[in-house]
Amino acid sequence: MLNNPKNEPTRYLFHFSSIKICEDASLVAAPLGRGILRKQKESHEWENLSRGLPNNTHVNRLQVCGNQLYACTNNGLFKYGTNEWLETELAITCYQYKELEGNCFATTQYGLWCRTLGEWKKTAYSNTIVYDFLYLPHFVILALAQGLAIYDRYMDSWMEFPMESAITSLAVYQGHILGITDKGDLLKGDKKGGFEIIHFEDHFLFSIIAKGNEVYVCSERGLYRLSYFRGDITLVSIKLGYPITDIDSDGDNLYLATLFQGIQVLDML
Repeated sequence: MLNNPKNEPTRYLFHFSSIKICEDASLVAAPLGRGILRKQKESHEWENLSRGLPNNTHVNRLQVCGNQLYACTNNGLFKYGTNEWLETELAITCYQYKELEGNCFATTQYGLWCRTLGEWKKTAYSNTIVYDFLYLPHFVILALAQGLAIYDRYMDSWMEFPMESAITSLAVYQGHILGITDKGDLLKGDKKGGFEIIHFEDHFLFSIIAKGNEVYVCSERGLYRLSYFRGDITLVSIKLGYPITDIDSDGDNLYLATLFQGIQVLDML
């Protein structure tokens, strides 16, 4: 069960959009419109980690693959080198980056891209924004500016699910495809090829994030964990009181990126 947050002071109370724990246990976070910051796990001092990023760079997501740190930004995909960020060949707005089955995938303003044999190539839906994706054994699921697209890997065919809202993040829980819309609602699949939009009164949901066996929802009111009760998905409150936009975990603690309270830490024991 999660306990109260540690009273860890922070020098920065910016609006944070993304947070990641690196392999060396350092904590990397992106304040909205203010580059990237880093600190060691046991330190209270943050250092600026923005060298190499163009001016006016907004970080959509931070991502760690192996021991490599990436930044998905409005100016393209960057990887962190020796004391500075390095450009990659993907120089368009990037929202998500993952390395799977020996390939690199990125969602962008011009669809899903894949890097094979050292070259980035358009893979699907190049005429629309793709915000996130799931790469499952049977399906590839894309979160689009106008709904969802699902690729059946066995049948080699796409299925489209047009919606009035953009889907900005994705997860799977208890066999249900779940997503967050740009209107702050929860998208839920019924396991039969249908979807419903669930609106929570006085709640605006920012993102849905899978960590280990748990799935969390970040919202303007705080952090929730998904649970299953009487055959339906419910939200269980973990930390309430301020907007939380992103989380990461080192197995012992949850690290929360917030809009008004800097970076907060929750003990998972």
